[in-house]
Amino acid sequence: MEYRDTLNLPQTKFKMKANLTQKEPQYLKHWDKEKLYQKLQEAAADKPLFILHDGPPYANGNIHLGTAFNKVLKDIILKSRRLAGFQAPYIPGWDCHGLPIEHNVDKELGKKKETIPVLAKRSACRKYAEKWIKTQKEQFRRLGVLGDWDQPYLTINYDYEAAIAREFNRFLLSDGVVRSKKPVYWCSTCRTALAEAEVEYYDHTSPSIYVKFPVAEDLSEAVPELAGMENLKVLIWTTTPWTLPANMGVAFHPDFVYAAVAVKDEVWILAQELVKKCFEAFEISDYKVLTTFSAKGLEGKKCRHPFLDRDSLMVLADYVTTEAGTGCVHTAPGHGADDYITGLRYDLEVLSPLDDAGQYTEEAGKYAGRQIPMVNREINDDMAADGSLIKESEINHSYPHCWRCKKPVIYRATKQWFISMKNNDLRDKALQAIKKVQWTPAWGEQRIHGMIEGRPDWCVSRQRSWGVPLTVLTCTDCGEILKDAAVCAQIEAMFEKEGADAWFKHEAEAFLPDGVQCSCGSTHFEKETDILDVWFDSGVSHAAVMEARDELRSPADLYLEGSDQHRGWFQSSLLTSVGTRGQAPFKGVLTHGYVVDGKGKKMSKSIGNVIAPQEMIDKFGAEILRLWVASEDYRDDVKVSEEILRRVSDSYRKLRNTLRFLLSNLNDFDPATDSVGTEAFSEMDRWALARFADLVRRIDRAYTEYEFHAIYHSLINFCGTTISSLYMDVLKDRLYCSTPNAPGRRAAQTVIYRILDGLLRLMAPILSVTAAEAWEHLHGLDEKSPVEQSVFFADFPKVDDITQDAELDARWERLLALRSEITKVLETARREKTIGLSLDAEVLLQVDTETATFLEDNKALLQELCIISSLRVVTEAGDAAFVAGEEMKDLQIAVQPAPGNKCERCWTISPSVGEDSEHPTLCSRCLAVVKELAS
Repeated sequence: MEYRDTLNLPQTKFKMKANLTQKEPQYLKHWDKEKLYQKLQEAAADKPLFILHDGPPYANGNIHLGTAFNKVLKDIILKSRRLAGFQAPYIPGWDCHGLPIEHNVDKELGKKKETIPVLAKRSACRKYAEKWIKTQKEQFRRLGVLGDWDQPYLTINYDYEAAIAREFNRFLLSDGVVRSKKPVYWCSTCRTALAEAEVEYYDHTSPSIYVKFPVAEDLSEAVPELAGMENLKVLIWTTTPWTLPANMGVAFHPDFVYAAVAVKDEVWILAQELVKKCFEAFEISDYKVLTTFSAKGLEGKKCRHPFLDRDSLMVLADYVTTEAGTGCVHTAPGHGADDYITGLRYDLEVLSPLDDAGQYTEEAGKYAGRQIPMVNREINDDMAADGSLIKESEINHSYPHCWRCKKPVIYRATKQWFISMKNNDLRDKALQAIKKVQWTPAWGEQRIHGMIEGRPDWCVSRQRSWGVPLTVLTCTDCGEILKDAAVCAQIEAMFEKEGADAWFKHEAEAFLPDGVQCSCGSTHFEKETDILDVWFDSGVSHAAVMEARDELRSPADLYLEGSDQHRGWFQSSLLTSVGTRGQAPFKGVLTHGYVVDGKGKKMSKSIGNVIAPQEMIDKFGAEILRLWVASEDYRDDVKVSEEILRRVSDSYRKLRNTLRFLLSNLNDFDPATDSVGTEAFSEMDRWALARFADLVRRIDRAYTEYEFHAIYHSLINFCGTTISSLYMDVLKDRLYCSTPNAPGRRAAQTVIYRILDGLLRLMAPILSVTAAEAWEHLHGLDEKSPVEQSVFFADFPKVDDITQDAELDARWERLLALRSEITKVLETARREKTIGLSLDAEVLLQVDTETATFLEDNKALLQELCIISSLRVVTEAGDAAFVAGEEMKDLQIAVQPAPGNKCERCWTISPSVGEDSEHPTLCSRCLAVVKELAS
C-alpha cells in the first residue's frame, strides 16, 4: 500500500454536500454588502445596453411560484446578457394602487370604511402596499435575483404618480379621452367598472329561457306573407332574464329566412333553420309552419314588452346567429356591446335600471329594489304565470367573473371615461406596431393582434378611492371638459410635490393657473372623482421608469411576463405608448405559461395543491428552484411538485459532483506556470475540447434565443456523459499515476481547467451561488480579494481557437461506438463474476479486415477508453465465448481475465508486474514513475 501514497489523490475544499439552505443566505448577504449589482453596472458602463423592463407584480400578499418563476427567468436572462458583454440594468418594480389593496384595507377597517375620510383611507392603503413591498422584496432577493433593490420603481412614488397624470393628460389634450354612457363590465360586489383585462372566465350555470313578445301592429303590408294572421308572437331566447326590464328591441338578421309557426291559437315567429331544434326543446310536436319570409319588412315595427307597459322595436342586425336560440335576439342597449351599437343606430334608449350594487331602480317597475341575478327566479315565475314564458332550463357556459372577488360580473351602461380606440387611429397604429415586435413564442403576435383588433374602447375610470384620479376638470355651468395645457402642467407639478393625494386635498381652483376659464366664460369647475384603471398605471411605466431613469432607455429590448399579460400589461403598455409616442415600448416580448401542479392542474388553496416558494427554498434551496426554472419549457404550462424538484435536485447533485471532481484534479495546478500548449494534448484531450466548444456554441445560442431548457439538458448531458462517464473516468489513470509534471498529466489539467472555467461561466446565470463558490476555489480567491473577480464579471467562454476537425470527429464517433459495444459485454462479465473491475479484463475482438486495420491503428486508444488491461484482435475464437455486437453485427467480443498480475499502484494487470526484484508489485510504467519520484 505504500505505493498508493505516490498517487496524486484529489483534495479540494469544494465539498460534496451543498448545504444550499445555509450557504445561499451567506452569499446573498456578501453580495449585498459588497454592492455587487452596483459594481457590475459600473464595470459595464461602456458596454452596449440590454434593457429588460420589469412588469410590476402586485403588492398584495406573499409571492407564489408563478411570480418566483417569472423573476428567476428574468434574472437568468439578465445575467446571461452581462456575461455576453452587455450592460444589463435591472430595476424591479411594484404595482401599488387598485381594488385588491383597497378591498383588503376595507376588510381591516370593517364598518369604519363607510365613514373614514378619503385621505385617511388612502394613507391606510399606502401603508398596506409598503408592507407587502418590503416582504416581497426579501422573498425575491432570496431567489438570488440581482437588481437595484434599494431603488425600485413604485407606482405610489410621487414622481410616478405625476407621470401617470402626465400620460393621461396627453391623451386628454389630444382628444383621445372620451366620456360616454355605454355598457362596460361592472362588478356589483366591488361596485366598480372593470376593463377587459380585469375579467376572468369561469364555468357558470345560467337560466335558459324562451319568451314570447306580442306583435303590436299589423304586419300585412310590410310582410305580405303574414297577411291575415293574428296573435303573432316573436320568440326570443336569453340566459339573463334580469336584463329583460332593460329590453328596448328585438333584432333579426336581414338575410335569414324566418318562419311563422302555428301553435294552438298563436303564431310564433322564429328563424326557419331553428324551428325543429326549438320545438324539440319545447317538447311541442303539434305545430305547423304556415309560411316563411324575409325579416327585412319587420324593421321599424313594434312588439310589446312581455311584462312592462312599453313597446319593443324590431330591428335588423348582422350579428344575429343560428348557433343557439331562436334567431330573434332580445336587445337591451344598456346591457350589451352589440345591443348598444344597435341601439345607437335605431335611437333606442340606453336603459340600465340598476344601481351600483346591482339592485333594480324604479325604472324596473314592480321589481324595483330587487337584487340581480337572484331576481331571475321571480321574473321567470311571473312570466310563466302570465303565459309569456315558453320554456325554462339551465345552461352551463363560460361566463365573465371579477378578477378580484371572483363573482360573476354584468354588462351595465354607466357614464365612464374611455380611451378611444378610434380617435387618433389608435387601433390601426397599435396593429402596425405589433408587427415590428419580436414575439416569443411566435403565436403571441397573432394573439395580441386579435385582441387589439376586436377590443372596444378602453374603459379607464374606476369608482374607487385608492389610485391616481382622472385629472379632469368640468365646468359646472355648461358641462364642458377643460382641456388646457397649463392646467395639466400645474396638476402634474402638484403631484410631483404632494403625490396624487393633492387631488383630494385641494379644491378645483388650486389646479387653475391665473386667467384660465371655460369657453363659456365660467371659472367654476368640479373635479372628477373616479380613479384610473391600474392597468393604465403599470402601462405607462415606459414613461415613468424607462424614460425617467438615466441607466435605462425606451423602447426596452424585452418585456417578459405570463401569457395572460397579452390582455393585461403588454396591451396597456402598447396602447399608452403608441397613443402618445407612435411606437411600441418594447422590441421583444416573451411569455411563459402558468405554473401548475405535477398533474397539470391549476394551483388552488381549495384543492390544497399550492406550493409556497419559501417552503421549497427551505427544503431544497433556491438553486434547485432556479435549476427547475431552467429545466422547463416555459412556452407551455410549467409543472412543479416535490417529486419534480427532487429529480431536479438529483440533477443538481450530478452537476455539482462534476464540478467537485474537476476541481479536485486541479489542486496542484497553477495555470500561470503549469499550462501546456496544444501540441502536448493527446487525441482525447483534443476531442474533449472539441465537445466543449460544441457545448459553448450551443449554450450561447440557447441563451440568445431564450431556450433555457436546452441549456439545462446540454449541461446535464455534457457533465454526466462527456465529462464524468467518459473523459474524467478515462483520465484518472493519467492524472493519478503519472508524475506530477508529466506532460500528459499537465495537458489533461490544462484541458480540465479550461473546461471547468467555461462551465462555471455557462452555469452562472442559472446556478449563481454554486458557480460563484466554485469560481472562488478555482481562481484562489479569499475574503480579501476584490469582488470584481466574481464569475459575474466574467464573459462567456471563447472557443474560436478550438477548430473543428472532421476527421477526428469521425474517428472518435467510430471509437465510441466500439467502446459502447465492448462496455456492454464487460458489464455482463462483471455480473457473471468473470471479472471484477474492468481493469481485470482482457478483451478479444473478431472483426472484418477493414475494422481490424482501424483497430490496429487505434488499439492503445481504445484500450484506454475501455479502461481495460489488455485488448487483442484475434482471427480464431479458441476457447473464448464470443458475443455479437448489438449494433455492429460484424463485431464479435469476448471477455476473459487479463494475463499477468495486478500492479499495486495503478491496479492494471500486466505481465511486467514482478519483473523488477526491488519493486515486484509494480508494472513497468509505475516502476519508472516511482524511480523518477525517488530521484
